[in-house]
Amino acid sequence: MAAQETEARARSSYGEPTTGEEALELHARGRPGKLEIAPTKPLTTSRDLSLAYSPGVAVPCLAIADDPVKAYAYTAKGNLVAVVSNGTAVLGLGNIGARAAKPVMEGKAVLFKRFADIDGFDLELDSTDVDEIVNAVRLLGPTFGGINLEDIRAPECFVIEGRLRELMDIPVFHDDQHGTAIIAAAGLINALDLTGRTLKSARLVINGAGSAGIACAELLKSMGMPHGNVILCDTKGVVFRGREAGMNQWKSAHAAETDARTLADAMRGADAVFGLSVKGAFTRDMLRSMAKDPIVFAMANPDPEITPEEAHEVRPDAIVATGRSDYPNQINNVLGFPYIFRGALDVRASTINDAMKIAAAYALADLAREEVPDEVSAAYRGRRLRFGRDYLIPTPFDPRLVTHVPLAVAKAATESGVARVPLASPERYRDELRSRLDPTAGQMQLIIDRVKAAPKQVVFAEGEEEKAIAAAVAWRNQGLGTPILVGREEVVAETVRGMGIASLEGIEVTNARLAGDRTGGYIDRLYGRQQRNGLLYRDCQRLVHQDRNVFAACMVEGGHAATLITGLTRRFGTVLSDLRLVVDPTPGERMCGVTIVVSKAHTVFIADTLVHETLDAEACADIAVQTAAFARRMGFTPRVAFLSFATFGNPRVSRAARVRDAVAAMDRRAVDFEYDGEMSADVALDPDLMRLYPFCRLKGPANVLVMPALHAAHISSKLILQMGGHTVIGPVLLGLAKPVQVVAMNATVSNMLNVASIAADAAETAG
Repeated sequence: MAAQETEARARSSYGEPTTGEEALELHARGRPGKLEIAPTKPLTTSRDLSLAYSPGVAVPCLAIADDPVKAYAYTAKGNLVAVVSNGTAVLGLGNIGARAAKPVMEGKAVLFKRFADIDGFDLELDSTDVDEIVNAVRLLGPTFGGINLEDIRAPECFVIEGRLRELMDIPVFHDDQHGTAIIAAAGLINALDLTGRTLKSARLVINGAGSAGIACAELLKSMGMPHGNVILCDTKGVVFRGREAGMNQWKSAHAAETDARTLADAMRGADAVFGLSVKGAFTRDMLRSMAKDPIVFAMANPDPEITPEEAHEVRPDAIVATGRSDYPNQINNVLGFPYIFRGALDVRASTINDAMKIAAAYALADLAREEVPDEVSAAYRGRRLRFGRDYLIPTPFDPRLVTHVPLAVAKAATESGVARVPLASPERYRDELRSRLDPTAGQMQLIIDRVKAAPKQVVFAEGEEEKAIAAAVAWRNQGLGTPILVGREEVVAETVRGMGIASLEGIEVTNARLAGDRTGGYIDRLYGRQQRNGLLYRDCQRLVHQDRNVFAACMVEGGHAATLITGLTRRFGTVLSDLRLVVDPTPGERMCGVTIVVSKAHTVFIADTLVHETLDAEACADIAVQTAAFARRMGFTPRVAFLSFATFGNPRVSRAARVRDAVAAMDRRAVDFEYDGEMSADVALDPDLMRLYPFCRLKGPANVLVMPALHAAHISSKLILQMGGHTVIGPVLLGLAKPVQVVAMNATVSNMLNVASIAADAAETAG
């Protein structure tokens, strides 16, 4: 096949504006393909090898031989899914064969890992014989925790899945059928709600009687849509009771008692139509004939049965969804299969039943109605998404999917009796899910749990800003306390309307005018503090009335709120100067900034990243002690490294002397944690390099890194943030007598919530 033809077919199949050369280059670059196997245990010494392989491996082998269930405890089986295809129905490409389907199956495995932390292993079977495929997959049962069938043509796919579900005691799921059905059902639930209909009252036409179309019919009927309200169509027209041409047992189960014989007949007066067929199958006249507010899910790939533009030309009242990412309301299977398997694997479900599929559909529908977090808007170049006609289902980049959908699936598996390890604590399971893909979540959970146990009032000083409002809404919704927005009521209300937020119930809006008598008290106290520092009474009046940071700090200082968050609209130095007018440093401590860098391999606390341009030995020691205490409050056992470009005197340069002096200063203090220096960052974090210095006092990698100067700390933390692969929290400001925090001007809502939680926890500790 010519290169141009190959590229054209690929572009028409997946619809993305890429060139064939780009796609081939990506797949060939470096290590060919998209997957590799990485060990989860250290294999660096002969002892490691003796434990992981011979002779140590015999011990788990014998344990599993005695009790097969132990395979879930001692092997990767419980997190391993086989992605199985014979390449007979690859999306948009047709029957291209097993070998040519491998890039797609590798891609499916990558999606399992990216979205649900499941290890997927692609298996392409070079056979079209149903018996051969069933036998091959059946024999893989001891290896995998679940089977994902993919791109196998109908009707063979029905037979293969049905037989494997009978033969195997692990979940078997044909995603082309059930994945599409679950996502489409979620979208339909919300579209019906928006148009005042219900599953029991709506009339639906499904055009396409292949695996996905039949699965949609089966799932929706199991959810309560009456059999008589669903009309199935194929290339020969309506599947009606008594039809003989082109029928099989799966179509016959959905044959309707109707006089309609063509797709046009069926769509007349219908409330909704699902397209799982071909480009152009829906005409403008067909849409004109549908009921008011028609629901049109044109899901043919790569080109829908009718485009949203064409549909809205004739039916402006239509709600339209497609399978494409360049239109709103994408019916995308990636919203389903990773999370359905995650929930099923985690409770060791023996199958994926209707109850689990229905739970997944409703979880997706419910999630779309919640406020959309910043991370999602960032993934879509700042486009704000709100529940409505153009946002029926969540987007694939919504980080909440991994907590909402698996939890619903695991609950349903437990309640329906197919979970072999029933879900015991939904809250604990939600926390585990959150920490799988977001390493920050696990580190923050200790803090968040403490704040939930003693909810706090947090002031968002820049209460007219969208991010501050979004953070306040999230603070309220998560049960962390009462958020307070400082701003003009009319401006806050207008911003809230523009954001599509339904209600600010449970959120206070305040300012100097609304605070009444409190404002006078704030002015008096500020004047008492600053009258000998050059401020007149009228200066203090102006500051309290006009400077949001000063007003918010006065609220915290006066005990009318526990903490405040600011920094979105002004640089750190300016904001800190405002706060220092009201809040004093903690006696005996130094102000400093700590940036927390979280990855699966390490969590480190970097100090000072905010305040001190240079540090003498005593200042370094002070900051080390404060940061170690902070790390301990976050649940870590502190291990402090004083960093330099020199390591234990090599090279011997004068600039490293103050770092060595800081270690000496620590020696004069009675501290209960490990510390040492001077050392380079790689030695501090790499146990193998650290072994070159057997006298080093650290017994393992450092997690508190005291930097030699602000420029080094700032460059390091910002570089880590931009390089990706890590999550950065903060900087967190330490050393002030009140827990006030200054976020970066480009802070996300998630980072604001993390910093606010840390500040609220500090307020509880101080109280």
